[in-house]
Amino acid sequence: MPLGQVLLSSAAAIILLASAVPAGAAPEKGARSKVVAEIGPNHAEAVERLRKWIALPTIANMGLNHAEGAEHMKRLALDAGFQKARIVPTKGVPGVFATLDAGAKRTLAVYFMYDVKHYDVAEWSSPPLEGRMVDRPGEGRAMMGRGAVNQKGPQAAFLAALHAFKDAGVKPPVNLVLVAEGEEEIGSTNFRQITSDPEVEAALRRSVGIVMPSTGQAKDGSASVDLGAKGVIEVQLVSSGEKWGRGPAKDVHSSLMAVVDSPAWRLVKALDTLVADDGFTPAIDGWFENVRPLSDREKQMIAANYSPEKAAQTKASLGVKQWIKDEDGLNAQYRLASQPTVNIQGLVSGYTGPGGKTVLPGRAEAKLDFRLVPDMTAEEAEGKLKAHLAKRGFGDIEVIVSGGYSPTTTAENAAIIGAAAQAYKNAGIKYSVDPRRAGSWPGVMFTGAPLNMAASHFGSGRGGGAHAPDEWLLIESSNPKVAGFDGQAKLWVDYLYEVARVDGR
Repeated sequence: MPLGQVLLSSAAAIILLASAVPAGAAPEKGARSKVVAEIGPNHAEAVERLRKWIALPTIANMGLNHAEGAEHMKRLALDAGFQKARIVPTKGVPGVFATLDAGAKRTLAVYFMYDVKHYDVAEWSSPPLEGRMVDRPGEGRAMMGRGAVNQKGPQAAFLAALHAFKDAGVKPPVNLVLVAEGEEEIGSTNFRQITSDPEVEAALRRSVGIVMPSTGQAKDGSASVDLGAKGVIEVQLVSSGEKWGRGPAKDVHSSLMAVVDSPAWRLVKALDTLVADDGFTPAIDGWFENVRPLSDREKQMIAANYSPEKAAQTKASLGVKQWIKDEDGLNAQYRLASQPTVNIQGLVSGYTGPGGKTVLPGRAEAKLDFRLVPDMTAEEAEGKLKAHLAKRGFGDIEVIVSGGYSPTTTAENAAIIGAAAQAYKNAGIKYSVDPRRAGSWPGVMFTGAPLNMAASHFGSGRGGGAHAPDEWLLIESSNPKVAGFDGQAKLWVDYLYEVARVDGR
């Protein structure tokens, strides 16, 4: 999940977004009170629901629990009050589509992912599928487990809000459309097959926008309203003696390096061409051709949201002593929002166990991801990467794209953006407007053609460790400014009422 969300309030943005709400409009207070009253008594049940979900990991790239994960997602939707839910098959991991007709004038779409990243049990301080409650000094009690924050925990808070509507006998103020996939962690490889299903597409077209549940608060309680996210493609580059026609077809004795070409060194040489000598500026031919610079308004948002104190906290949490080029914090934030990236996730070749083993590997592989900014596209990035390698004589290196999508952007005056701002304001949560997340999600599947919808994130509470050991979600908060699990569910209730009443499309 994304880093670099700047979280201080922007007075100009608050004024702009709050103006999207009609004067004098208010939620149905009696109905809302009945709904919120059900959240506390159902706390244990809602937390256990999350724990059971964590215990069933769907891992797309390992073929783990594809069918079981989809069935569980379908059951979660039906139990929360969706009247209809069905599994949508794809060429890979299936998706889930569900609808809740509340007889409302407005419809909101919600995006879920039910897959998680893989994990190494040995790296965790508690079993990653147990959902153990642990103390977080100065913050409260948290649930630790794979998927706790990315993304099952925030989604479970949304479901807890729907259970509260159901138990209170109150209809939600908006109709709901749910689309869920099981391949987000591998770049949403087949997600387009789900959104283009005729019934799914028709339901999405009726929606005012789509929201992805997330944790939205920093340690000081502030939150961010995000207008977009970078795109991404995930790629494997494979160098082999078999494809190259040089070097060994299998691992051979390292003494033969004197007379036999090395696929591993060939991969290293190819990788070195992808970035400049500084080690971070992309050097792929034409990579910056369609990169849109930050607008004055986007720079204004970033500057208004920046604080040296939070920049220092971010550095400390990352274990980073300085930013690239020793830039100051504000320029680092500009770079985080505007810079496309070429990142090596991992390199694998030959023997990697204890001690040494004198082999000349016959194969070498690099796993990379490329973060994309407006107006780049995933298709453009893949084509330019392949052309760049071929031009330099590396056409034999296999380029395997496992998934990806283009960047996403939503207008500030969209109804779901105004609803998020007003819900935070009503809750007394200081918020900012962020032009772009540094991380990625498949929002472009909605904001791009043919749907052209608004799409964003929303949520409260805190969590961490996404894609890493000891992932956690705050369940019981000791900080009154930060929502625990029940507070997250309550804010979702308010958000749905705000979606029903704000202006914008």
